[in-house]
Amino acid sequence: MTGLTYAVGDIHGCAEALDRLIDVIDRHGAGRRRRLVFLGDYVDRGPDSAGVIARLRSLEAREPGFVTCLMGNHESLMIDAGRRGPGTTTWLENGGTTTLASFGISDPEALPRDVLGWLSGLPTVHEDAQRYFVHAGFRPGRLGIDPDVATRLWIREPFLGTDFDFGKHVVHGHTPQRTGRPDLRRHRSNLDTACVFGSALTAAVFTDERAAPAEILQVGARP
Repeated sequence: MTGLTYAVGDIHGCAEALDRLIDVIDRHGAGRRRRLVFLGDYVDRGPDSAGVIARLRSLEAREPGFVTCLMGNHESLMIDAGRRGPGTTTWLENGGTTTLASFGISDPEALPRDVLGWLSGLPTVHEDAQRYFVHAGFRPGRLGIDPDVATRLWIREPFLGTDFDFGKHVVHGHTPQRTGRPDLRRHRSNLDTACVFGSALTAAVFTDERAAPAEILQVGARP
């Protein structure tokens, strides 16, 4: 085993659970070379979106080149709200008010510019030799990365209901599994285990030997 990749599902403001999961990952890796891939939806609904973003940016600074944070649909909505775009009301109704509270503000236009700049620069897909990492998924019917950015951020069907081989294993989140168990399929792995709804925060461990997860690490939504 030459290296490990840890992919982390939707966090949604659960900063305390993220801290505990990073501690679990650190112990599991035990000094081995590793990459961290976060699958998006860091903000909204949970109590400390500001803390989640700060933690992720700190990890990026501590491990430059080995931490990839993907954009999720909630980050996209937050960026739009910060510009007073047409999605502002949608964002506020879907957890944006708790995100504002975590920053100590009530007006989306007061969101920190550096935070919005960081969010705006996030990629929507990451690829390694055996896997595609994306927030929501791709449209079935063609090999490779879906060129449509909105699809990568928002799709559910027909992606979830079609056992399609995109040429690499697709690792995603976006659709919460309220059982607290990741949805592991032949051609895809859904790691959103509904932490913000009281279930668990999940990291899948990937190795060079196979495309599917070699191991699943989890922490409960509360200690």
